[in-house]
Amino acid sequence: MPMLGARLARATFEPDLLVSDGEAFFVDGDLPVGAAIGTTEGVGVEGWIPFRSVFDTLWGGRRHVMMGASQMDAHGNSNIANIGPWERPKAQLLGVRGGPGNTVNHTTSFFIPRHTTRVFVDTVDMVSGLGYDRAATLHPNVRNHHRLARVVTNLAVMDFDSDDHRMHLVSVHPGVTVDDVVTATGFDLAIDSDTPTSRGPTDAEAEAIAQLDPRGLRHRELPAQGA
Repeated sequence: MPMLGARLARATFEPDLLVSDGEAFFVDGDLPVGAAIGTTEGVGVEGWIPFRSVFDTLWGGRRHVMMGASQMDAHGNSNIANIGPWERPKAQLLGVRGGPGNTVNHTTSFFIPRHTTRVFVDTVDMVSGLGYDRAATLHPNVRNHHRLARVVTNLAVMDFDSDDHRMHLVSVHPGVTVDDVVTATGFDLAIDSDTPTSRGPTDAEAEAIAQLDPRGLRHRELPAQGA
């Protein structure tokens, strides 16, 4: 879904967005999800980024990163490393990987396909990505680069634009109520008196989505409404 979102942005309102294939090439054109470079007419390679060059790009802090999270708390601390105590976890996950560098040095958003109290918890078991409460204790040169923009789930969209940078409910998806989101969240959200419904895709966006994901691979990650 995050890959599809980035490619949709490029295909609609941000044609100069630099999009990679997830490995070593920058892609020129609208590459369908799951398609290999060279198999789609009008899609080619406009640049090469071998792993030795990746960190030259990362140090600049100009990316907008999309991450996942196995746990997240009210201030945006995220966990992708382990479930349970660090010394003897119940489950070993990915490890922190790029979480610290992403959340300290880049604007970061999150896509979480299942919004439950097992994910949105009062305290994460391991801090893999930095939240606002921890960032506030750091040197201003680090703190000023820290920004968590959005958390998108199957139920709602959240941000951290409340006065105390506590997770704030931006909108609920069609067919979802505010109470549904509250019940599925293990901490108190900042909620406005009137929470809008998330907008659906425009006709142009729906057409682009159909071209970018002709096999409907997005539904494996996030089932279609009513499915």
